[in-house]
Order: sequence, then structure tokens, then C-alpha cells
Amino acid sequence: MWTYHPTLLATPVPRYTSYPTAADFGPLEPGTIERAVASAEGDISLYLHIPFCEAICFYCGCNTAVSGKRARVAAYLAALHQEIATVGSLLPQGTKVRRIAFGGGSPNAILTGEFLGLVDALHAHLPLAAPEWSIELDPRSLTAEWSGVLASAGITRASMGVQTFAAHCQKAIGREQSLTMICRSTDWLRKGGVTSLNFDLMYGLPHQSEADLEDSLEMTRKLGADRIAVFGYAHVPHLVPRQTMIREADLPGAAARFTMAGEAHRILTAGGYRAIGFDHFALPHDSMALAARAGRLRRNFQGFTDDPSEVLIGMGASAISGFPGLHAQNEKHTATYRQLSEVGRLSASHGIARSAEDQRRGALIEALLCQGEAVVPDDLLAQVAGRLAAFTDEGLAQLRGNHLAIPPHGLPYARVIAALFDAYRAATPRTFSSAI
Repeated sequence: MWTYHPTLLATPVPRYTSYPTAADFGPLEPGTIERAVASAEGDISLYLHIPFCEAICFYCGCNTAVSGKRARVAAYLAALHQEIATVGSLLPQGTKVRRIAFGGGSPNAILTGEFLGLVDALHAHLPLAAPEWSIELDPRSLTAEWSGVLASAGITRASMGVQTFAAHCQKAIGREQSLTMICRSTDWLRKGGVTSLNFDLMYGLPHQSEADLEDSLEMTRKLGADRIAVFGYAHVPHLVPRQTMIREADLPGAAARFTMAGEAHRILTAGGYRAIGFDHFALPHDSMALAARAGRLRRNFQGFTDDPSEVLIGMGASAISGFPGLHAQNEKHTATYRQLSEVGRLSASHGIARSAEDQRRGALIEALLCQGEAVVPDDLLAQVAGRLAAFTDEGLAQLRGNHLAIPPHGLPYARVIAALFDAYRAATPRTFSSAI
């Protein structure tokens, strides 16, 4: 279904969970994040970052550490409790928290009582308005106790990092988890009230074959995942030192990765899933699929979402907040984050103020990635016309007047096409992951 044009995929590009991207962040003036929170309006979404895992996978680029030192975990959670209280004191009257997401790391790397303590703090300090709750989970450290905990917290959305069911691939990436473990975890989550369950899978892993990927996709489908994300492994050991545990010689080449991505799309759409952008899939009943069908699909720092809120407040070390006019990232170093939070200060001193031009280009990039089409203003079209021709000549993009569309066979090139409208890439070239 897809045709491989290696020259059109040669330049690594951002994933565009924001525009401008985190690569373009810089120092913010003191008080910037406090003023943004204090001026927020309407519906609010929250993200809480738990930067701990019981074991660290070789491939992982997340801000996380081993949770073995209980004193360090307790100190971090105390700082997070204080940040929750600080944000609650700044939010103006009339705002309503509609969505809450826990990510990491692995939120289930902390004790169940500690997790419920965070839930209680959110209820105590923030204007919750029957929010939807979601959580990322590691099946290797999930226990039956978490089923009741999730039910009592009201969590209905969960995502498990499965990555692959192939044992030899699991060993190569430092994430060994049996089929029994995944099945048991799935059962616990369903019993705990999770109605939208996502599996994260990966292609381009060491020693991974097309058959390995197909088996993982088939098992995921049989287990009834409502959503599936199929990410290409990004091998950037110069940025993520732990990836030196993975030998580049063991990775599939670019052409093989392209084939794997195409097979994942073919298998899942044939199996009843709706394609959400390029690398996400959802069953027709799931809210993500409904949002895509209605043209309400969005991008935020968690990726594709059906969340309509324009304000996302990130709490915890390295968490990113998004406002119409600002992106701001919390202090990445947990010790510094704790020091600031403990004295009632928000730690986001790194980010970027979004100009009107940033917002215009960001809306265009988001529309291309979420709806597969956009109306391009004359001035931007003139700027990219020469580079865009490489894609329209191959039928990977269609331009009729000012209407730019990416047809289904152009999906693998969506991020590269969107990057044509990124004003920051030419000025500050950075190394990103492969586009596929």
C-alpha cells in the first residue's frame, strides 16, 4: 500500500506533540509559569509525572530512575503534593479540571497508598469537575491490588507498555514480560473499570522480524486493546546513554522499518481498527476514533488526544505545561525540582512564549497530522512550494488551490510534510528521531 521513498524520509523530524517543539525551548522570565496558571480559563487538564520504574528498559528516553530507594521516592512525592497545593492556590475561580493523567516512568512504581494519597490531594486542592482519569502502567510491577485502587480512584483509561511479545526482542531491550503477565494485567485492568485500554507496541527493535511484529499485533488484537500505538524505536544513544546497551548492528534497516510500519497499518485496519494519524489505532467505539471521525482529534504532550482543553498543566519533574501563548517545562533534575516545590515555587523556568505566528503555524501542523488536511495561507504556501513539490509529484500530498491534503498512501510522510511549515528547523537544526 505504501511506497518507500528513502530520500523523502532521510531528514529526521520532530513528533510535533507541540509547536514550537521542546527542542526550541529556552529560559523563561521568573514568574512566567505562575502568571500563566493564574490567568488560565475554562476547562483544565492535568498531567502528573512519576519519574520512577522498578527496572529501566534499555530503549527508554523518559525522565525516570529506579524506584528502589524509598526515601528518594517519598521526598519526591512530598514535593509533588506541595506542587499540587501551589497550583490549586493559583488557579482562578471558574476553572474546572476535566482530565487527569498519570505518566512516567511508571506510576505503579510507587505504593498503592502513595498513589491514593495523590488522588486525595487532587480532590482537596483543585477544582475537579467529574474528570476523566488515565494512567500509564508497567505490567512487570502491576499487582492485583492495583485493580481495586484504580476502581476507587475512578480511572477508566489505561496504557500499558507492552512493546513486543517476542521473547528474544524483550531480552534485547531489557524488558522481559511473559504473555501470562500481560494477560493477567489486562484482566486486572478490565476488572478495575478500565474501559479504554491502550497497548504501546514498537517496531524497529533489535532482532525483530516482520513475523515478530505480526504476532505482537495479533496478540494485542486478541486481548481486546481499544487503542494501539505502534511507535518506531528511535536509536539515539548520543542523547540517551542507556541505549548503548542496544547494538546498532542488531537493528532493522530503514527499508525494513518502513515495511514493518506498513504491515502494522495494514493488519490493524483490516482487523477493525481505525487509523489515528500515522502510528495510532483505535476501535470504532473508542472516544479517540469518534474524535477522529468528527474532526476533533488534537495533539498535545501526550500525543494524539480527544481532549479539547487549551490548557494542560504538567506537575512533577520534567513535566510540560501547555497554554495558548506558552509552553513551559518543569525542572528536569529531581533534587532541584524538590527544592523549589518545597518552598511553594513552581519550577518551570524553561520553555517558550508562543507568538501569534507560532500559533498559526502550530494549528496548520496539527491539522495536517490530525485531520490529514489543512488550508495553507498564501504566504506559507509560497515559502514551501519548492520543497512541497517533491511530495505532490509522487502523489504523497495533494494540493488544490490552498487546500493541502495527505492521502492514505502519504501517511508515512505526514511528519516530514508538516515539518515544511516549521520555521524553527532551518534556524536551529537538531537531531530528531527517524520519521518512520
